[in-house]
Amino acid sequence: MARVETSSSRPYHLVIFGASGFTGQFVVEEVARTVSEGPKGNLKWAVAGRSKQKLEKVLEQAAGVLGKPELRSEVDIIVADVEEPDSLAAMCKQAVVVLNCVGPYRFYGEPMVKACVENGAHHIDISGEPQFLESMQLNYNSQAADKGVYIIGSCGFDSIPADMGVLYTRDQFKGTLTAVESFLTIGSGEDGGCIHDGTWQSAIYGFSDSQKLQSLRRKFNHKPLPTVGSKLRRRGTLFFSNEIQQYTVPFMGSDPSVVKRTQRFLVDEHQANPVQYGAYAGIGGISNVIKLMFAGMMFWLLVKFSFGRNLLIKVNKHKEDALCPSLPKTGGVYTPGAAFAKTTLTDRLNKHGIQFSVV
Repeated sequence: MARVETSSSRPYHLVIFGASGFTGQFVVEEVARTVSEGPKGNLKWAVAGRSKQKLEKVLEQAAGVLGKPELRSEVDIIVADVEEPDSLAAMCKQAVVVLNCVGPYRFYGEPMVKACVENGAHHIDISGEPQFLESMQLNYNSQAADKGVYIIGSCGFDSIPADMGVLYTRDQFKGTLTAVESFLTIGSGEDGGCIHDGTWQSAIYGFSDSQKLQSLRRKFNHKPLPTVGSKLRRRGTLFFSNEIQQYTVPFMGSDPSVVKRTQRFLVDEHQANPVQYGAYAGIGGISNVIKLMFAGMMFWLLVKFSFGRNLLIKVNKHKEDALCPSLPKTGGVYTPGAAFAKTTLTDRLNKHGIQFSVV
């Protein structure tokens, strides 16, 4: 069972690292909203990052938005920097769980994982970067298991909906579920949409290092997962989807990688039948197809060269509760589905606006 109790030497249930970043600010507000769901109706938590002043502003903003002025005094601040290992170690020694919001994780993620494993803190991140996620499994799984530490990646948009959604569908399905396809559609407001800088950088370097990811995967020496039922046919690079009534492309995020890792865990540890998975994203009508083809061609050319990657980056800059007892028996590096399959996470997400349903 995962350790969830605080102590005099480890006073915080949760430390949000990178709380002053783009995503961290939203995380702080959500934790403040749901603090009563913590162990025994309470959650002792802190925010962490490089700048005390910025962290103070984040707490002040959250206090104003939520009408909770007590946040300014009740939530502690820890100064820590990924480039200062001693500061990370000191932070991890005080935390039961570190929620790491500092990306791109390929550049800043490993020091935090290393510090957590070495200092006995569980680690959760919101990475959507397969190369980082799988390299952490390769490099830290055994050490984390020995220490009883849980390292759980991709616990955000990538890839909770996909990973937990497949498990939810399997559990609700009358019969043996053999395959699932997901289709992502995105709407934007009157002002259009934008991509956060960290996400943009992750996409750039993910495309440029695709060969390194393939090399990394060969190191696991995995056997192919068994196929139950008919083999799921991969759709084309571009096709019109009758399901969502728009042109569609394969989803380029971490969802397929994460879901496959979860299915492999369930096969190896629980002798479950694996579910095949395909992920796609809608892009709209024919005019969007033309725009995407042109933009995609330029993006592909630019990410192959360092000057192109730098240009793309500059362009974007300008523009103890019910959840823990059913975790896997030993620590290690896990996907959300592997870690949370037998917990109440899906029910809790349903209560907070992330709806899972089978129709």
